[in-house]
Amino acid sequence: MNACAGPALVLPDASVAGLSQGEWSQRWWEWASAFPHEESPVADRTGARCAAGQEGQVWFLAGAFGSSLVNRRCTVPRGKYLFFPLVNAIVHPARESSLSCADAIRMASDMVGDPILLVTELDDELLEDLNRHRQQSPGCFDPGARVAGNPGLYPAASDGYYVMLRPLAPGRHTLRFGGLLQDVAQAISYELLVE
Repeated sequence: MNACAGPALVLPDASVAGLSQGEWSQRWWEWASAFPHEESPVADRTGARCAAGQEGQVWFLAGAFGSSLVNRRCTVPRGKYLFFPLVNAIVHPARESSLSCADAIRMASDMVGDPILLVTELDDELLEDLNRHRQQSPGCFDPGARVAGNPGLYPAASDGYYVMLRPLAPGRHTLRFGGLLQDVAQAISYELLVE
């Protein structure tokens, strides 16, 4: 394995399709929250749901719920940026309680704290300097905004470490990513076919 900054890696302060990566992290949560649990790409163990809800120039890859080791296969259209969490967290009010936006932001920040380990490996190349890829939602939002009949989860705030990759060359690729916090460990592997 070689370590590199990676020509595929988008710098964390770069915008993609007119949005900051903090805004893309919020959009990732809106995408991930748009499905019933059993139909969620995040709960999917095989990659069968990787195309669900995808639109636009950026293709979201799912992490997993809680601590998980997951292997997925996914077909991605040519020309799509890939955006995914190494480790992340969201805070929103419980149905019967109140939460201020400032408290949601603080609590989400505390949850991701200082990661013990962050890893992204693309085609046997380790990408470096991942601590720089921390992204916070720009303020508070409703993660269920795309769900019809949603009773509302505002104010929610997210924080975490996300990677944006430039569109990959057509063909097969192996992507492994994840991270380790005090109480959460993620290890996600994708076999990607870019058409």
